[in-house]
Amino acid sequence: MTAVAERTMTAPGSIRRPNPALVLAILVLLLIAVAIISMTVGAAGIPLSRLLAVFGFGAGDAATIARDEIVLWSIRLPRIVLAGLVGALLAAAGATMQGLFRNPLADPGLVGVSSGAALAAAVTIVVADRYVIGQLASIPFEILPFAAFCGALVTTMLLYRIATRYSRTSIAIFLLGGLAIAALANAGIGLLVFLSDDRQLRDITFWMLGSLGGATWSKAITIAPFLIGSLLVAGFIARGLDLLALGESEAFHSGIGVERLKRISIVLIAAATGAAVSVSGVIGFVGIVVPHLLRLIVGPAHRLLLPASILFGASLMMAADSVARVLAAPAEIPIGIITAVIGAPFFLYLLLRQRSLVSL
Repeated sequence: MTAVAERTMTAPGSIRRPNPALVLAILVLLLIAVAIISMTVGAAGIPLSRLLAVFGFGAGDAATIARDEIVLWSIRLPRIVLAGLVGALLAAAGATMQGLFRNPLADPGLVGVSSGAALAAAVTIVVADRYVIGQLASIPFEILPFAAFCGALVTTMLLYRIATRYSRTSIAIFLLGGLAIAALANAGIGLLVFLSDDRQLRDITFWMLGSLGGATWSKAITIAPFLIGSLLVAGFIARGLDLLALGESEAFHSGIGVERLKRISIVLIAAATGAAVSVSGVIGFVGIVVPHLLRLIVGPAHRLLLPASILFGASLMMAADSVARVLAAPAEIPIGIITAVIGAPFFLYLLLRQRSLVSL
Protein backbone atom coordinates (compact mmCIF):
# COMPACT_ATOMS: atom_id res chain seq x y z
CA MET A 1 0.00 0.00 0.00
CA THR A 2 1.33 3.41 -0.91
CA ALA A 3 2.02 6.22 1.56
CA VAL A 4 -0.62 8.32 -0.18
CA ALA A 5 -3.21 5.61 0.30
CA GLU A 6 -2.23 5.14 3.93
CA ARG A 7 -2.54 8.85 4.69
CA THR A 8 -5.92 8.92 2.99
CA MET A 9 -7.17 6.00 5.08
CA THR A 10 -5.98 7.41 8.36
CA ALA A 11 -6.87 11.06 7.83
CA PRO A 12 -9.47 12.54 10.21
CA GLY A 13 -13.00 12.04 8.89
CA SER A 14 -11.94 9.42 6.37
CA ILE A 15 -13.70 6.08 6.03
CA ARG A 16 -12.10 3.40 8.19
CA ARG A 17 -11.34 0.39 6.01
CA PRO A 18 -11.61 -3.18 7.31
CA ASN A 19 -8.52 -5.21 8.12
CA PRO A 20 -7.08 -6.67 4.87
CA ALA A 21 -6.48 -10.10 6.40
CA LEU A 22 -10.08 -10.19 7.63
CA VAL A 23 -11.41 -9.22 4.19
CA LEU A 24 -9.40 -11.93 2.45
CA ALA A 25 -10.43 -14.51 5.06
CA ILE A 26 -14.11 -13.67 4.58
CA LEU A 27 -13.74 -13.90 0.78
CA VAL A 28 -12.03 -17.29 1.09
CA LEU A 29 -14.87 -18.56 3.30
CA LEU A 30 -17.40 -17.17 0.81
CA LEU A 31 -15.64 -18.99 -2.03
CA ILE A 32 -15.70 -22.28 -0.10
CA ALA A 33 -19.39 -21.85 0.78
CA VAL A 34 -20.37 -21.07 -2.84
CA ALA A 35 -18.34 -24.06 -4.08
CA ILE A 36 -20.10 -26.41 -1.65
CA ILE A 37 -23.53 -25.11 -2.66
CA SER A 38 -22.59 -25.46 -6.34
CA MET A 39 -21.68 -29.11 -5.76
CA THR A 40 -25.14 -29.86 -4.37
CA VAL A 41 -27.29 -28.21 -7.08
CA GLY A 42 -27.93 -29.22 -10.67
CA ALA A 43 -30.03 -31.54 -12.78
CA ALA A 44 -28.86 -34.41 -10.57
CA GLY A 45 -29.06 -32.92 -7.11
CA ILE A 46 -26.65 -34.17 -4.44
CA PRO A 47 -27.83 -33.37 -0.89
CA LEU A 48 -25.21 -32.33 1.62
CA SER A 49 -25.41 -35.66 3.47
CA ARG A 50 -24.62 -37.58 0.27
CA LEU A 51 -21.94 -35.04 -0.63
CA LEU A 52 -20.20 -35.77 2.66
CA ALA A 53 -20.47 -39.50 1.92
CA VAL A 54 -18.77 -39.03 -1.44
CA PHE A 55 -15.80 -37.44 0.34
CA GLY A 56 -15.71 -40.26 2.90
CA PHE A 57 -17.35 -38.43 5.82
CA GLY A 58 -20.52 -40.47 5.98
CA ALA A 59 -22.27 -43.65 4.92
CA GLY A 60 -25.03 -44.40 2.46
CA ASP A 61 -26.26 -46.62 -0.34
CA ALA A 62 -23.23 -47.84 -2.30
CA ALA A 63 -24.92 -47.53 -5.71
CA THR A 64 -26.10 -43.99 -5.00
CA ILE A 65 -22.69 -42.91 -3.75
CA ALA A 66 -21.06 -44.42 -6.84
CA ARG A 67 -23.41 -42.45 -9.09
CA ASP A 68 -22.79 -39.26 -7.12
CA GLU A 69 -19.03 -39.77 -7.44
CA ILE A 70 -19.31 -39.99 -11.23
CA VAL A 71 -21.48 -36.85 -11.42
CA LEU A 72 -19.25 -34.93 -9.03
CA TRP A 73 -15.76 -35.84 -10.25
CA SER A 74 -16.47 -36.14 -13.97
CA ILE A 75 -18.98 -33.34 -14.56
CA ARG A 76 -19.66 -30.98 -11.68
CA LEU A 77 -16.28 -30.41 -10.03
CA PRO A 78 -14.43 -29.66 -13.31
CA ARG A 79 -17.14 -27.12 -14.12
CA ILE A 80 -17.01 -25.51 -10.67
CA VAL A 81 -13.22 -25.23 -10.79
CA LEU A 82 -13.34 -23.83 -14.33
CA ALA A 83 -16.01 -21.30 -13.32
CA GLY A 84 -13.84 -20.15 -10.44
CA LEU A 85 -10.81 -19.78 -12.70
CA VAL A 86 -12.75 -17.84 -15.36
CA GLY A 87 -14.34 -15.51 -12.80
CA ALA A 88 -10.99 -14.88 -11.12
CA LEU A 89 -9.27 -14.11 -14.43
CA LEU A 90 -12.01 -11.75 -15.65
CA ALA A 91 -12.08 -9.91 -12.31
CA ALA A 92 -8.29 -9.57 -12.29
CA ALA A 93 -8.37 -8.23 -15.85
CA GLY A 94 -11.13 -5.76 -14.95
CA ALA A 95 -9.38 -4.45 -11.83
CA THR A 96 -6.10 -4.05 -13.71
CA MET A 97 -7.79 -2.33 -16.65
CA GLN A 98 -9.59 0.12 -14.37
CA GLY A 99 -6.31 0.96 -12.67
CA LEU A 100 -4.41 1.32 -15.94
CA PHE A 101 -7.00 3.55 -17.61
CA ARG A 102 -7.96 5.27 -14.33
CA ASN A 103 -11.55 4.62 -15.32
CA PRO A 104 -14.14 2.73 -13.18
CA LEU A 105 -16.16 1.93 -16.33
CA ALA A 106 -13.38 -0.21 -17.85
CA ASP A 107 -14.23 -3.86 -18.42
CA PRO A 108 -12.77 -6.33 -20.96
CA GLY A 109 -16.25 -7.42 -22.02
CA LEU A 110 -17.58 -3.89 -22.54
CA VAL A 111 -14.70 -2.30 -24.44
CA GLY A 112 -14.06 -5.02 -27.00
CA VAL A 113 -11.15 -6.94 -25.43
CA SER A 114 -13.25 -10.08 -24.95
CA SER A 115 -14.66 -9.69 -28.46
CA GLY A 116 -11.14 -9.44 -29.85
CA ALA A 117 -10.15 -12.59 -28.01
CA ALA A 118 -13.29 -14.36 -29.25
CA LEU A 119 -12.55 -13.28 -32.83
CA ALA A 120 -9.06 -14.77 -32.63
CA ALA A 121 -10.50 -18.00 -31.21
CA ALA A 122 -13.14 -18.09 -33.95
CA VAL A 123 -10.47 -17.56 -36.62
CA THR A 124 -8.56 -20.49 -35.13
CA ILE A 125 -11.67 -22.66 -35.15
CA VAL A 126 -12.64 -21.92 -38.76
CA VAL A 127 -9.47 -21.03 -40.65
CA ALA A 128 -7.00 -23.31 -38.88
CA ASP A 129 -9.47 -26.18 -38.83
CA ARG A 130 -10.17 -25.83 -42.55
CA TYR A 131 -6.84 -24.88 -44.08
CA VAL A 132 -4.08 -25.76 -41.61
CA ILE A 133 -4.98 -28.84 -39.60
CA GLY A 134 -8.12 -30.01 -41.32
CA GLN A 135 -6.66 -33.51 -41.56
CA LEU A 136 -6.71 -33.85 -37.77
CA ALA A 137 -9.76 -35.01 -35.85
CA SER A 138 -9.98 -31.70 -33.96
CA ILE A 139 -7.95 -28.65 -33.04
CA PRO A 140 -5.73 -29.23 -29.99
CA PHE A 141 -7.34 -27.22 -27.21
CA GLU A 142 -4.02 -25.73 -26.11
CA ILE A 143 -3.99 -23.62 -29.31
CA LEU A 144 -7.13 -21.68 -28.36
CA PRO A 145 -5.79 -19.91 -25.22
CA PHE A 146 -2.76 -18.72 -27.20
CA ALA A 147 -4.94 -17.47 -30.07
CA ALA A 148 -7.34 -15.73 -27.67
CA PHE A 149 -4.40 -14.15 -25.83
CA CYS A 150 -3.05 -12.72 -29.10
CA GLY A 151 -6.47 -11.31 -29.98
CA ALA A 152 -6.92 -9.76 -26.54
CA LEU A 153 -3.37 -8.32 -26.60
CA VAL A 154 -3.83 -6.62 -29.97
CA THR A 155 -7.24 -5.27 -28.93
CA THR A 156 -5.97 -3.88 -25.59
CA MET A 157 -2.97 -2.19 -27.19
CA LEU A 158 -5.15 -0.68 -29.91
CA LEU A 159 -7.66 0.59 -27.36
CA TYR A 160 -4.91 2.17 -25.29
CA ARG A 161 -3.49 3.92 -28.37
CA ILE A 162 -6.92 5.26 -29.31
CA ALA A 163 -7.98 6.50 -25.87
CA THR A 164 -4.69 7.92 -24.55
CA ARG A 165 -3.14 11.16 -25.80
CA TYR A 166 -0.45 13.22 -24.09
CA SER A 167 -0.59 10.87 -21.07
CA ARG A 168 -4.32 11.50 -20.61
CA THR A 169 -7.09 9.01 -21.18
CA SER A 170 -10.44 10.30 -22.42
CA ILE A 171 -13.36 8.40 -20.91
CA ALA A 172 -15.64 9.21 -23.86
CA ILE A 173 -13.09 8.10 -26.46
CA PHE A 174 -12.27 5.06 -24.34
CA LEU A 175 -15.87 3.85 -24.29
CA LEU A 176 -16.69 4.80 -27.88
CA GLY A 177 -13.43 3.31 -29.14
CA GLY A 178 -14.19 0.11 -27.25
CA LEU A 179 -17.65 -0.07 -28.80
CA ALA A 180 -16.16 0.42 -32.26
CA ILE A 181 -13.56 -2.30 -31.68
CA ALA A 182 -16.25 -4.66 -30.38
CA ALA A 183 -18.40 -3.93 -33.45
CA LEU A 184 -15.50 -4.70 -35.79
CA ALA A 185 -14.68 -7.92 -33.93
CA ASN A 186 -18.33 -9.00 -33.98
CA ALA A 187 -18.48 -8.24 -37.72
CA GLY A 188 -15.47 -10.49 -38.22
CA ILE A 189 -17.14 -13.22 -36.17
CA GLY A 190 -20.30 -12.78 -38.29
CA LEU A 191 -18.27 -13.31 -41.46
CA LEU A 192 -16.75 -16.45 -39.99
CA VAL A 193 -20.24 -17.67 -39.09
CA PHE A 194 -21.19 -17.26 -42.76
CA LEU A 195 -18.12 -19.26 -43.86
CA SER A 196 -18.30 -22.00 -41.22
CA ASP A 197 -19.81 -25.47 -41.43
CA ASP A 198 -22.33 -26.86 -38.94
CA ARG A 199 -19.77 -28.04 -36.39
CA GLN A 200 -17.79 -24.81 -36.54
CA LEU A 201 -21.02 -22.81 -36.27
CA ARG A 202 -21.89 -24.55 -33.00
CA ASP A 203 -18.43 -23.78 -31.62
CA ILE A 204 -18.66 -20.09 -32.59
CA THR A 205 -22.15 -19.81 -31.07
CA PHE A 206 -20.62 -21.15 -27.85
CA TRP A 207 -18.11 -18.26 -27.84
CA MET A 208 -20.78 -15.63 -28.43
CA LEU A 209 -23.23 -16.72 -25.72
CA GLY A 210 -20.73 -17.74 -23.06
CA SER A 211 -21.01 -21.16 -21.48
CA LEU A 212 -19.13 -23.59 -19.26
CA GLY A 213 -20.94 -26.63 -20.63
CA GLY A 214 -17.77 -28.14 -22.10
CA ALA A 215 -15.80 -27.99 -18.84
CA THR A 216 -13.13 -30.65 -18.34
CA TRP A 217 -10.18 -31.10 -16.03
CA SER A 218 -7.79 -30.61 -18.95
CA LYS A 219 -9.26 -27.17 -19.70
CA ALA A 220 -8.99 -26.15 -16.06
CA ILE A 221 -5.37 -27.31 -15.92
CA THR A 222 -4.58 -25.44 -19.15
CA ILE A 223 -5.72 -22.02 -17.90
CA ALA A 224 -4.69 -22.43 -14.24
CA PRO A 225 -1.13 -21.14 -14.95
CA PHE A 226 -2.65 -17.91 -16.27
CA LEU A 227 -4.29 -17.31 -12.88
CA ILE A 228 -1.08 -18.14 -11.02
CA GLY A 229 0.78 -15.71 -13.25
CA SER A 230 -1.89 -13.05 -12.66
CA LEU A 231 -1.47 -13.39 -8.90
CA LEU A 232 2.30 -13.03 -9.14
CA VAL A 233 2.12 -10.04 -11.48
CA ALA A 234 -0.61 -8.39 -9.39
CA GLY A 235 1.73 -8.10 -6.43
CA PHE A 236 4.40 -6.59 -8.67
CA ILE A 237 2.24 -3.86 -10.25
CA ALA A 238 -0.05 -2.97 -7.31
CA ARG A 239 2.01 -0.04 -6.04
CA GLY A 240 2.48 1.31 -9.56
CA LEU A 241 -1.26 1.27 -10.24
CA ASP A 242 -1.88 3.14 -6.97
CA LEU A 243 0.53 5.89 -7.95
CA LEU A 244 -0.73 5.95 -11.53
CA ALA A 245 -4.10 7.10 -10.18
CA LEU A 246 -2.38 10.39 -9.26
CA GLY A 247 -1.25 10.89 -12.87
CA GLU A 248 1.56 9.58 -15.03
CA SER A 249 3.89 12.46 -14.20
CA GLU A 250 3.43 11.97 -10.46
CA ALA A 251 3.95 8.22 -10.80
CA PHE A 252 7.15 8.77 -12.79
CA HIS A 253 8.57 11.20 -10.24
CA SER A 254 7.74 8.66 -7.49
CA GLY A 255 10.12 6.18 -9.09
CA ILE A 256 7.65 4.13 -11.17
CA GLY A 257 8.64 3.05 -14.67
CA VAL A 258 5.34 4.14 -16.22
CA GLU A 259 5.86 2.69 -19.69
CA ARG A 260 7.04 -0.61 -18.24
CA LEU A 261 4.02 -0.66 -15.94
CA LYS A 262 1.74 -0.08 -18.93
CA ARG A 263 3.27 -2.93 -20.90
CA ILE A 264 3.05 -5.36 -18.00
CA SER A 265 -0.56 -4.36 -17.27
CA ILE A 266 -1.58 -4.73 -20.92
CA VAL A 267 -0.04 -8.21 -21.11
CA LEU A 268 -1.79 -9.19 -17.85
CA ILE A 269 -5.16 -7.97 -19.15
CA ALA A 270 -4.68 -9.78 -22.45
CA ALA A 271 -3.49 -13.04 -20.86
CA ALA A 272 -6.28 -13.16 -18.26
CA THR A 273 -9.02 -12.23 -20.73
CA GLY A 274 -7.72 -14.51 -23.47
CA ALA A 275 -7.47 -17.51 -21.17
CA ALA A 276 -10.99 -16.95 -19.82
CA VAL A 277 -12.54 -16.45 -23.27
CA SER A 278 -10.77 -19.52 -24.66
CA VAL A 279 -12.72 -21.84 -22.33
CA SER A 280 -15.97 -19.98 -21.68
CA GLY A 281 -16.63 -17.63 -24.59
CA VAL A 282 -17.61 -14.01 -24.11
CA ILE A 283 -18.86 -13.34 -20.57
CA GLY A 284 -19.41 -9.71 -19.77
CA PHE A 285 -19.69 -7.43 -16.73
CA VAL A 286 -17.72 -9.55 -14.24
CA GLY A 287 -14.71 -7.29 -14.69
CA ILE A 288 -16.70 -4.15 -13.88
CA VAL A 289 -19.01 -5.35 -11.11
CA VAL A 290 -16.46 -7.14 -8.91
CA PRO A 291 -13.70 -4.48 -8.65
CA HIS A 292 -16.18 -1.63 -8.23
CA LEU A 293 -18.06 -3.31 -5.38
CA LEU A 294 -14.84 -4.25 -3.61
CA ARG A 295 -13.39 -0.77 -4.07
CA LEU A 296 -16.30 0.57 -2.03
CA ILE A 297 -15.43 -1.86 0.78
CA VAL A 298 -11.65 -2.20 0.82
CA GLY A 299 -10.65 1.07 -0.84
CA PRO A 300 -8.60 1.76 -3.97
CA ALA A 301 -5.25 0.25 -2.90
CA HIS A 302 -4.48 -2.46 -5.47
CA ARG A 303 -2.37 -4.58 -3.11
CA LEU A 304 -5.65 -5.67 -1.52
CA LEU A 305 -8.06 -4.90 -4.35
CA LEU A 306 -6.45 -7.28 -6.88
CA PRO A 307 -6.39 -10.46 -4.73
CA ALA A 308 -9.82 -9.62 -3.32
CA SER A 309 -11.17 -9.23 -6.86
CA ILE A 310 -9.75 -12.62 -7.82
CA LEU A 311 -11.47 -14.32 -4.87
CA PHE A 312 -14.81 -12.53 -5.25
CA GLY A 313 -14.78 -12.95 -9.04
CA ALA A 314 -14.39 -16.70 -8.60
CA SER A 315 -17.32 -16.80 -6.15
CA LEU A 316 -19.56 -14.70 -8.39
CA MET A 317 -18.89 -16.85 -11.46
CA MET A 318 -19.53 -20.07 -9.52
CA ALA A 319 -22.82 -18.66 -8.26
CA ALA A 320 -23.85 -17.46 -11.73
CA ASP A 321 -23.04 -20.85 -13.24
CA SER A 322 -25.10 -22.60 -10.54
CA VAL A 323 -28.06 -20.37 -11.39
CA ALA A 324 -27.56 -21.10 -15.10
CA ARG A 325 -27.65 -24.84 -14.38
CA VAL A 326 -30.80 -24.88 -12.23
CA LEU A 327 -33.13 -22.27 -13.77
CA ALA A 328 -34.01 -24.43 -16.79
CA ALA A 329 -32.83 -27.86 -15.59
CA PRO A 330 -32.13 -30.32 -17.13
CA ALA A 331 -31.22 -27.77 -19.83
CA GLU A 332 -29.03 -24.80 -18.98
CA ILE A 333 -29.02 -21.08 -19.71
CA PRO A 334 -25.83 -19.61 -21.21
CA ILE A 335 -23.91 -18.03 -18.36
CA GLY A 336 -23.35 -14.86 -20.39
CA ILE A 337 -27.08 -14.15 -20.07
CA ILE A 338 -26.93 -14.48 -16.27
CA THR A 339 -23.96 -12.12 -15.91
CA ALA A 340 -25.60 -9.62 -18.30
CA VAL A 341 -28.79 -9.59 -16.22
CA ILE A 342 -26.67 -8.86 -13.13
CA GLY A 343 -24.14 -6.52 -14.70
CA ALA A 344 -26.13 -4.39 -17.15
CA PRO A 345 -28.23 -2.61 -14.47
CA PHE A 346 -25.07 -2.09 -12.44
CA PHE A 347 -23.34 -0.55 -15.45
CA LEU A 348 -26.28 1.78 -16.02
CA TYR A 349 -26.06 2.81 -12.36
CA LEU A 350 -22.38 3.65 -12.81
CA LEU A 351 -23.15 5.72 -15.92
CA LEU A 352 -25.85 7.67 -14.10
CA ARG A 353 -23.52 8.18 -11.14
CA GLN A 354 -20.78 9.47 -13.43
CA ARG A 355 -23.26 11.86 -15.05
CA SER A 356 -24.32 13.17 -11.64
CA LEU A 357 -20.70 13.76 -10.63
CA VAL A 358 -19.99 15.60 -13.88
CA SER A 359 -23.06 17.83 -13.45
CA LEU A 360 -21.82 18.80 -9.99
